[in-house]
Amino acid sequence: MPLVNNKVGDDSTVGKDKALADGEALVDSLIKVVACYRHLASCVGSCTDSLQLRDELRQTREKAQKLAVAICHHLTSHLRNKSLPEEQRKEMELLWVAFSSSLELLHVDMCKVFKMGDIFSLADTGTLVQTGLQGGSSEVAARALSIPDLNQAQPPALPAGLESQEQSTLEQEISQIDHMIDDMEMKVNVLRWMVEPHGPQYADPLSSTDSASLALLSMDEERPGHQPLCQRSHIFVLLLLFAVVFVAATLSVCIFLFS
Repeated sequence: MPLVNNKVGDDSTVGKDKALADGEALVDSLIKVVACYRHLASCVGSCTDSLQLRDELRQTREKAQKLAVAICHHLTSHLRNKSLPEEQRKEMELLWVAFSSSLELLHVDMCKVFKMGDIFSLADTGTLVQTGLQGGSSEVAARALSIPDLNQAQPPALPAGLESQEQSTLEQEISQIDHMIDDMEMKVNVLRWMVEPHGPQYADPLSSTDSASLALLSMDEERPGHQPLCQRSHIFVLLLLFAVVFVAATLSVCIFLFS
């Protein structure tokens, strides 16, 4: 009988680890897609703006929304489980913070694309800003969407009503993301300032250049008899002020004696 209980316990642990691993994979995918969308959004209104860019934005946005719905359902079901162990709850809360932050970034970029789309119309390419950038962004979008190639034949002219239809669809999707963010806060109460990041996944390690700079600074501070340049300049200024005060006092005494 103890063997059966251990088997059940092991299966339960494996299931919980799998749920956490699935959540991490989904959040990582969303972060990559949101980063791709931000990269594409920075090109709207520039000389690289085109029908293909707008289509890549639409596909990336749809992928991000599908991932967001899946992540929201996955994390909500586990965080509302009162029997969830404390350690695993902390991991799920970390994923929840990363997910909600990514969703807010996506919402901001979607609003940016919507406003830029109103200002810069593809029907008049003469209004596009000449930023000097060249090339497309299909490779970036293809990697984020896990698609081999996004190079599709685009129509030579802008179809009538397509741009206004895309703007209307984007406005509806912005409203859906806004509603999802509000709904998430109602379902799960995770205080972001109470969630502490840990581990290499959430750390911001110093680069080799930063480490070398810190090492040189520490060597300069520990070197005996060494005075930094700022300290020497402070000493020089103090000596100069003392000399000015001394000369002024001497002149005052001389004037008083010989007057």
